Amino acid sequence: MEEGGLGAFTTNAVAERAGVSIGSLYQYFPGKDALVGALIVRETSLLIADCEMALAAPTGRAALSGLIRSAVAHQLRRPVLARLLDVEEARLPFDADTQRVTLRLREILREVLIRPDLSLPFDEAVAGQDVLAIVKGMVDAAGERGELDQSSLVERVSRAVYGYLDGTRESGDQPPA
Repeated sequence: MEEGGLGAFTTNAVAERAGVSIGSLYQYFPGKDALVGALIVRETSLLIADCEMALAAPTGRAALSGLIRSAVAHQLRRPVLARLLDVEEARLPFDADTQRVTLRLREILREVLIRPDLSLPFDEAVAGQDVLAIVKGMVDAAGERGELDQSSLVERVSRAVYGYLDGTRESGDQPPA
């Protein structure tokens, strides 16, 4: 997939690369979508492992910084694969394994956002969705551009997330009805 793109990613190519017969491959994966789903789960599980380590940080800000660094590192570790899997993740229906890893990622973010040193501009569910959208949007866009400067991306994503969390509404602004 990384070498030839989605068009070159076939069950025959995977079986050949793995050194197994196509029949053996089909015993474990009924088709190309199942292979892609397994890759999404594998790669997201690596991200989750890094994010779970960030939970050990003593404050919410430190843990959130760890989550941002993990997301950026995950995207830039194998940027071509990450971009291709982002496209496929949007296309494929979520199976139970994909739902499980996605839910765990959201739970980790919630555990961080409810820490007392972080004041949320909205309830934790909305804030969590917003923070996830900011991180994912910026990190995915950087991946699409082929960006490789990890420290610059971490700084920009951090500014956006903390700007959202720390921002206050101007006194004349009214919340939407």
